[in-house]
Amino acid sequence: MSAPDLDRLAREILEEIRYVVLATVDEDGRTRTSPVYFTPSGYEDLYWVSYADTHHSRNLARDARVSGVAFDSTRPPGKSSAVYVTGTAREVAGDELDEHLPRAFDPDGRGGRRFSAEELSEEGGLRLWVMHVERWEVHVRAGHPTLGTGRDRRVAVDPRTGRGA
Repeated sequence: MSAPDLDRLAREILEEIRYVVLATVDEDGRTRTSPVYFTPSGYEDLYWVSYADTHHSRNLARDARVSGVAFDSTRPPGKSSAVYVTGTAREVAGDELDEHLPRAFDPDGRGGRRFSAEELSEEGGLRLWVMHVERWEVHVRAGHPTLGTGRDRRVAVDPRTGRGA
């Protein structure tokens, strides 16, 4: 599998998988993981909806650094693929919702429902979040027939362009 094939693998995972496990940073520096249902937009932006007072939302409001992994947990060991994402995330401000809503909810129906700007700006309610991905990596298994090195590893990719990073 060549670098362009790994780029394609990253695209496929981001298009097919519905959940990303986010890692945010608690006040004491420990990581906090949270699975969220997401919609990708051009592979650079991942959108999800969460309550403003959830643990991961409070962490992101304080520290925008975030990483995550999307993978198919139903696959048997040694048969799954994963894409790791690293970047920053923020709550989409109320005056930006109209700009972001067309990208935040997949018209092809990934299974989640479309929220309105009103629902995402109600007092104490749900908020739209966006992660801007700065780095993508895919998981390459130790025994991969062409890329295996005897150890599992991450390989940097760029799903936006089809070129390895």
